Amino acid sequence: MHHDTIRVGLSGRSIRGHTVLAISGELDIASTSALQDRITSVLDDTVMPLIIDLSDVSFCDASGLRMLVTVRRRAHDRGRAMALSGPRPNVRRLLRITGFDQTFPIHSTLTQAVPGHVEPSGPPVV
Repeated sequence: MHHDTIRVGLSGRSIRGHTVLAISGELDIASTSALQDRITSVLDDTVMPLIIDLSDVSFCDASGLRMLVTVRRRAHDRGRAMALSGPRPNVRRLLRITGFDQTFPIHSTLTQAVPGHVEPSGPPVV
């Protein structure tokens, strides 16, 4: 998808010994390079397992998949586990038809991805 502005966000937090990076927006060729650099920077600064929360990702193309695979490889090289959580049906379908659902542990929710974590109800307070 082509847009005049890059519409992707990244936020991070630590939950029960896991680094959770939440991506929002569209994972496409216009956004993945800068996003990969930001995720790699976080990955290099943590020793905790990494969870990429995709629940607010509305679109993902081949460059988005490539970025996820590259980040996973980097995490593996550093001895870190990596999982995906909350992909929307269109993103989950893309992961399935490309076979990437066999590459990544994929959890339906962040609560499933982080043992003992309970998602707060209501909007985030930020």
